[in-house]
Amino acid sequence: MHASTSPATPIDFWFDPVCPWTWLTSRWMLEVGKHRPVEVSWHVMSLSVLNENRLDDLPERIRVLMGQAWAPVRVLTAAGLLHGSEVIAPLYTALGSRYHLEQRPKDRATLEAALRETGLPVDLADAGDTDRYDEELRASHRRGIALVGEDVGSPVIAVPGQDEGGAPVAFFGPVVNPVPKGEAAARLWDGVLAVASAPNFYELKRTRTGGPDFS
Repeated sequence: MHASTSPATPIDFWFDPVCPWTWLTSRWMLEVGKHRPVEVSWHVMSLSVLNENRLDDLPERIRVLMGQAWAPVRVLTAAGLLHGSEVIAPLYTALGSRYHLEQRPKDRATLEAALRETGLPVDLADAGDTDRYDEELRASHRRGIALVGEDVGSPVIAVPGQDEGGAPVAFFGPVVNPVPKGEAAARLWDGVLAVASAPNFYELKRTRTGGPDFS
């Protein structure tokens, strides 16, 4: 655990729960919190919203996933609105554990199981079948994507800028696989933050050599 007495750095983390790479980044972010003074606020974004105008350009399996991805973000949005933003993180963990570690289907039964685990009303799963909360969902999505632009995916991370009152430092990713642990996780955070804070830096990437490693 970190022993720093420095004020915690506020971090805004936008996520879509169906994305396995986002899940890995989110678990890394929790690991960072054990070694650096950070305080994460969790927000919903939607790959379904991001891709709704380009579905014809996507492979069939991704189009299917985009259809399945509406219900989880709608339920998370409803849960946050009706029961407070503090329920979003545990509900995300309950959903992500089922989707990515247990490989459970992205259906109502999995949503209900996650809601039960987090002590939330099971009938919140009804929100997945309606657009009742879509205005709030889209607003949360826009707040994240506006910081980085449309040419990204999930997750989006933002921290306060170095200048008081200045624009936040925001970026897509990072994509990590598997999740770094201990001080390695903290060093990666330090480096990512240093690179992202450079105003003339835009992209650093290399080809992924395998699928998500949840070990």
